[in-house]
Amino acid sequence: MFVWAAYLLSLQLPIAFCWAYSCHKTESSPGFSLPGDYLLGGLFALHSDCLQVRHRPQVTRCDRPNSFNGHGYHLFQAMRFSIEEINNSTALLPNISLGYELFDVCSESANVYATLRVLAQRGTGHLEMQRDLHNYSSKVVALIGPDNTDHAVTTASLLGPFLMPMISYEASSVALSTKRQYPSFLRTIPSDKHQVEAMVLLLRSFGWVWISLIGSYGDYGQLGVQALEELAAPQGICIAFKDIVPFSAQVGDPKMQQMVHRLAQARTTVIVVFSNRYLARVFFMSVVLANLTGKVWIASEDWAISTYITKVPGIQGIGTVLGVAIQRRRVPGLKEFEESYIREVKGSPRSCPEGSWCSTNQLCRECHTFTTQSMPWLGAFSMSAAYNVYQAVYAVAHGLHQLLGCTSETCSRGPVYPWQLLQQIYKVNFLLQKDTVAFDDNGDPLGGYNIISWDWNGPEWTFEVIGSASVSPVQLDINKTKIQWHGKNNQVPTSVCTTDCLEGHHRVVVGSHHCCFECIPCEAGTFLNKSDLHICQPCAKEEWAPEGSTTCFPRTVEFLAWQEPISLVLLTANTLLLLLLVGTTGLFARHLHTPVVRSAGGRLCFLMLGSLAAGSCSFYGFFGEPTVPTCLLRQPLFSLGFAVFLSCLTIRSFQLVIIFKFSTKVPTFYHTWAQNHGAGLSVTASSTVHLLICVLWLAVWTPLPTREYQRFPHLVILECTEVNSAGFLLAFTHNILLSVSTFACSYLGKELPENYNEAKCVTFSLLLNFVSWIAFFTTSIIYQGSYLPAVYVMAGLATLSGGFSGYFLPKCYVILCRPDLNNAEHFQASILDYTRRSGST
Repeated sequence: MFVWAAYLLSLQLPIAFCWAYSCHKTESSPGFSLPGDYLLGGLFALHSDCLQVRHRPQVTRCDRPNSFNGHGYHLFQAMRFSIEEINNSTALLPNISLGYELFDVCSESANVYATLRVLAQRGTGHLEMQRDLHNYSSKVVALIGPDNTDHAVTTASLLGPFLMPMISYEASSVALSTKRQYPSFLRTIPSDKHQVEAMVLLLRSFGWVWISLIGSYGDYGQLGVQALEELAAPQGICIAFKDIVPFSAQVGDPKMQQMVHRLAQARTTVIVVFSNRYLARVFFMSVVLANLTGKVWIASEDWAISTYITKVPGIQGIGTVLGVAIQRRRVPGLKEFEESYIREVKGSPRSCPEGSWCSTNQLCRECHTFTTQSMPWLGAFSMSAAYNVYQAVYAVAHGLHQLLGCTSETCSRGPVYPWQLLQQIYKVNFLLQKDTVAFDDNGDPLGGYNIISWDWNGPEWTFEVIGSASVSPVQLDINKTKIQWHGKNNQVPTSVCTTDCLEGHHRVVVGSHHCCFECIPCEAGTFLNKSDLHICQPCAKEEWAPEGSTTCFPRTVEFLAWQEPISLVLLTANTLLLLLLVGTTGLFARHLHTPVVRSAGGRLCFLMLGSLAAGSCSFYGFFGEPTVPTCLLRQPLFSLGFAVFLSCLTIRSFQLVIIFKFSTKVPTFYHTWAQNHGAGLSVTASSTVHLLICVLWLAVWTPLPTREYQRFPHLVILECTEVNSAGFLLAFTHNILLSVSTFACSYLGKELPENYNEAKCVTFSLLLNFVSWIAFFTTSIIYQGSYLPAVYVMAGLATLSGGFSGYFLPKCYVILCRPDLNNAEHFQASILDYTRRSGST
């Protein structure tokens, strides 16, 4: 507060100098001031700024030839009209008259000068600095204006320490909503925060994510560009090119030529122009000069429906223009009021009365020359802005109504301090032309925007309201069918760096912009979530996805079911084998003492048949969903059964060799073998070794049910763990050694009597065994599906069937079909024949 006071005190002498030597006895135009019980200040740009270089601090003279601003003129008249309308009505401020002091603020210097005049104490032309501004009584009680952000920031900073209400009708910068810096600032135009949000929603609604951004020098354009850039990035919008039109920009100068050239090189279809109307005109004249056409232009509210821009020669060829505009409103009676003003103001401006103070910027020479035919055209843009002025004046009037305790007949009179009125203005809530006028805590209004589209009908220009944008929160409602696009067949233009990827393809960003990317399909087992198009997410364990998928699918659980066709075939074959084994057991039991059974091993045959049956029973554990018992028993039981069978077959072959070849040559060994039950001990030892291997297998490499996910992306294979574990390989190796031993012993007996010679049958059985397991291991290398247990059963069945067929089937044939060979005489003759052959050799 004291810093500002010191600053204002330092300005007293220059202001007094200006008033004494520059402002006294000047000319003025009627309509700039009106006496009243309470005065309102008004700042309006009736003329454009003079951009020449100044060499001394001097207030700009606004009334210069060819600088008249028709838009500011309409706003100037709107304030006069509003106050006269309130004074002519007894409903709002009965027995109270409002007056005004209006200023032409064509430049920053004129704006500061007018602001200080507004702050001057009542009845004086100067500021009196006080330590406590609580009871400071200024010339006016509230200020309407100014029109742009740059001027509003200065004025709001000067008025802030005095807490004088200031209601702007066009300053929309979001920075002005900061109450700590600008405590007395309010406005009747929505904040640029909402405008930027509406622009982003407009871009997103058409899928435009690759844009260029042009701003104008100053708070309005630069802060708007900054806000849009910050909000666009989280919404997936990339800005390919960004630049600011400088304050001193001229059509055709190198800076503008370079800007338009780079804009064309950016190859963006959509260009957002967040600019005030003055610099926007320079920019679009440069665009037309460079013949930059076929674009979609997004307009900020300051130029969206301004005829100042639409009158640029050749602008109708630039493409499609969409924009955010303040809501279209009318001030009933304003046009007629302006016409009456023109009839009243005739002749030359009047001189400043003796003894009074006149401002050099309360003069409008053009206003004295207007006729009802040549007066400035009151278009939609100026009418909507005039409505904002209309709202601002009525907001102050309603604040006074509450502060003065007005009834339907009278209001109390007394001093009104600015801070008191500011409190009441924040509380106003009333209907004006069916619209609610109220302010939020930041001093912003509750109104929204119109979304408009330019419409060229030949050389004539109009605009079409295609939608609306509400605030708090910002929501967009657009009728896209109303838009006339510049392209062929009225197609909506696209503006993307890279077209969208196919479904299931994720984006890999190329360069610095996330809108420029390559499309790569998601790997199998992953999917692309639409909420994040850059990362392929893995599927859950029980799910799968093919390459380039957008969703995961449940995996199919597979195992060798009982009802599978191949399962039914194998079960039938295994059952037949079991029946053959049982039948053979019964047949051998019935002919136990016959030479055929005795030569086959006698009672040892039952152990061999039982071991084959045990191995056959193990195959039932390979069907159906794996369980702990089936996993523990199926492979070890088969391996142990076949090992017992091979042990018996090996010992049986070895025993025949001993009897026929070593009984006479090495009688001691033969008698020792026979007396100590060598055959039985050898079978027991071999079987015990294999049993210990199986126990070690179950203890160390315990087979348990498991769900296998790695082999097939879309399947869950139910199987037993460690199918081909070290324990399995150790047991299999022992069986291989037994097979080799069996083959060796049977080969040694290839010259034995025909009824005792097992070499051919054993060779056939072992060959079938080797071929079966070679086929199994080959298949398991190239196939790991749910039918692998079936392959194992097939190999096992071939092995057991080969053993049974090679050893027992010929003997069954003799017992059943050739009983004449199943007698002692036949076997003795065979032995005698072997003896003669052995003796002759």
